[in-house]
Parts: sequence; C-alpha cells; structure tokens
Amino acid sequence: MTLLVTSDFEMNRVSTPALPLAPEAYSRPYQDQLNNVLRLYFNRLDSILGQLSASTQSFISTTVYTVATLPSAVTSGVGARSFVSDANATTFASIVAGGGANKVPVYSDGTNWRIG
Repeated sequence: MTLLVTSDFEMNRVSTPALPLAPEAYSRPYQDQLNNVLRLYFNRLDSILGQLSASTQSFISTTVYTVATLPSAVTSGVGARSFVSDANATTFASIVAGGGANKVPVYSDGTNWRIG
C-alpha cells in the first residue's frame, strides 16, 4: 500500500468540533450534547487511524535521482529526504557526491544533501 497525503485526503478534512457553550449551572442536556459532539469527533479519528494501520505491509515510495539531478537542498528544506543511485561513498552524514555505484538515502541539511 502506498499512502499519498494530498489536500483531498480524508485526514486533512477532519477539523475540531465546535463545542457548545457551557451554562453556568450543571445541565444534563448540555452534558449529553457535549458528549455526542466529542463522540462523533473521536469516532471519525478512530476510523482514520484504523485505515492508516489496516495494512501490515506498507511503504513510502521515493523518487530515485542521480546526484546531478537532485533538487536543490536549499529549496527542498531541512529534513527533506530522497534517494540517489550513483553516490561515490556510503559514509553517514557526509555530503553526497556522484560518480559511484552506491545506492543510498539522502537528507537535506538546508544547504547540502547528506548521506543517511
């Protein structure tokens, strides 16, 4: 199962409920209304979490680049991740350079792509 999170993904459409205003004195109808609103909200969250964990075998597909075709580490931002197929080293946290035959994951430190 490949999970792509887009703007039309159901998780992005769940918003916190508008809670009813509480009266100054205890009110059974208010408590019932509040409980119903919260029950509906948490049931929806449970449903989404159930869908996310329904598959026991899932993965995130990553585009494989050569080092020369990687997008800019600066514009990708700190923490961006990718994968390259032609790294010349495998040393963790070293700046990735092309020209080799190593297939390694890389991450952006905000300035450079680093192996890891």
